[in-house]
Formats: sequence, structure tokens, C-alpha cells
Amino acid sequence: MHAAVITAFNTPPIYREHPEPVATGENEMVVEVLAAGLHHLTRAKADGSHYSSSGVLPLVPGADGVVRDNQGRLRYAALDDTALGTFAERTVIDPRRSVLLPDNIDPVQIAAAMNPGMSSWVALRRRVDFPKGQRVLVLGATGSAGRMAIQIAKRFGASEVIAAGRDAARLAALPALGADEAITFDQIERAADVDVVLDYVWGEPTGQAMMRLLTARTDRSVPLTWIEIGSIAGDLALVPSAALRGARLQIIGSGIGSVSPRDFIRELPELAATVAEGAIEVRARRIPLAEISQAWTAETDERIVLVP
Repeated sequence: MHAAVITAFNTPPIYREHPEPVATGENEMVVEVLAAGLHHLTRAKADGSHYSSSGVLPLVPGADGVVRDNQGRLRYAALDDTALGTFAERTVIDPRRSVLLPDNIDPVQIAAAMNPGMSSWVALRRRVDFPKGQRVLVLGATGSAGRMAIQIAKRFGASEVIAAGRDAARLAALPALGADEAITFDQIERAADVDVVLDYVWGEPTGQAMMRLLTARTDRSVPLTWIEIGSIAGDLALVPSAALRGARLQIIGSGIGSVSPRDFIRELPELAATVAEGAIEVRARRIPLAEISQAWTAETDERIVLVP
């Protein structure tokens, strides 16, 4: 079969022949890959920078995808740490880490949406108590995950969603997705009285925004939960001690480890059904797996989905 193979962490994958996968345990199943998303998580695992990366080479990347099992059923599968990911014609999955999908779904749409959508969906379902009427700030709202976070927060009953980012042109499109207000980082005080922050940015921008937002809050004794989800601006953020002492601030994370695999899997069917019914806008670009080397570093507003 053919697969995308990484042989060095500083180089893109190469499309080439690869040995056929073999199921070696009772909880393993060889499946045909129909579509697999090129996510930030996939790149980070593949270059060894993600905290869950195995560091093993050679590596076939791909953390999840839509597959067809040996009975002809469609599944969305999330893979554990493995050297044989979903950027291949066939791979091995643990069926316990998968969910069955309707036959009429679009594999490309599901593959594009599940990983970025899962980030805010699981954060709001599994990491916090999120009653209806909460006010939400999405930091890094112009990316795929941030755009979906706006829609998911509204679907879960948020009374107000404020979208924050750096690109004014991209921000201008977010009210159409449900954002009540779209602001740049230098306007962060306008989100001072939110209840929850979904942070895809971290790094220096988060450290600066956090203190400015807390200082501007009408009542600093009102709880604020800051959920760290992504770190596109850096792995380290400077959090002043005054931020923790001078406001009722709770900083938590949401991701692999802070949420159990079982809890992730429990949320997948409803998220997949929501995407399938078109309730969440998904921007997907279908690209043949054979073009992986060019797609690996492509800059696009759409989620790249590789199709063998």
C-alpha cells in the first residue's frame, strides 16, 4: 500500500510504498482509510513537539480519520500513539476508540470537523459546568477550531460569545457564525465580564490579555474559568501572581490526559451527528494523499483533508 512517511522530524512526509498493516491483538482492526484531517495536533505529533508525541521514526502521521471496517461500516476513529497513523491507504484502529457513522455522511466533512470541533465541545462538556446563559470569550477565534468554538458555545446555550483575534478581515466574518462581537487583542477589555475563556493562543499574548481583562472586570469576585486548549503563540505564558490573587480566576486545561479517552469517545457520536446535519459550518479542502509533501506546509483558511 501507499502512505505518507516521515523519516526526520524537520522534513515533510514523503508519499511512498509502505508495508501493509497487521492486526496483532484482539482489540485491533485493519481498516480502509477514506479521509484524514491534517490538524495542528497531527503536525505537532509528527515533528515531536506535542507532549503526547511518541518520538518514534519512521512515522506515518495522522491522528484520526473516517475509515471503513471489514464489514463495510463507516467509522470515525481516533488513534492512540502509534507509528502507523491515518495518512495511509489502510491502518490499524482500536474499535473501542471509534464510533459508527451513518452511511450517507460525507467522510471529508467529518474528517475535517471532528478534531477541531472536539476541542471546544469536550472542554465545555467535560472540563467545566456550563449552564445556559454563560458568556464566552474565544481567543484565537479566526482558526478552524476557534470558528467552530463560536458555534458550539452558542449551541450549548451561551448568551454571548466574543471572538478575539489578530486578523481584522477574518474577524469581520465571525458574526455570521454567531459571534456577538469580534475584537482584536488590543480591545480585550471589551470582554472583561465573560464567564469562560476558550484559549487557543497561550504564549505571550495570553499573558498580556489575561491581566488586562481581569483588571477591567466589573466585579473581580465573579468566577472566571480560563480553559487552555491550544498554544499557537507559544508553550509558555507569563501569568502574574496578581492575576490569581486579585480575581476569582481558575486556569484549567482541556486535552489528551486532562480528559479521559472514554469521555472523549462518549462525546463523539453527538458531535458527528451535529456536523452531519450541517449545524456547524466546516471549511474543508480535499487533497489527494499523494500530494502530502506540498499540503504539509500549505497555509489556508480551510481544513486540509487527505484522501488516499
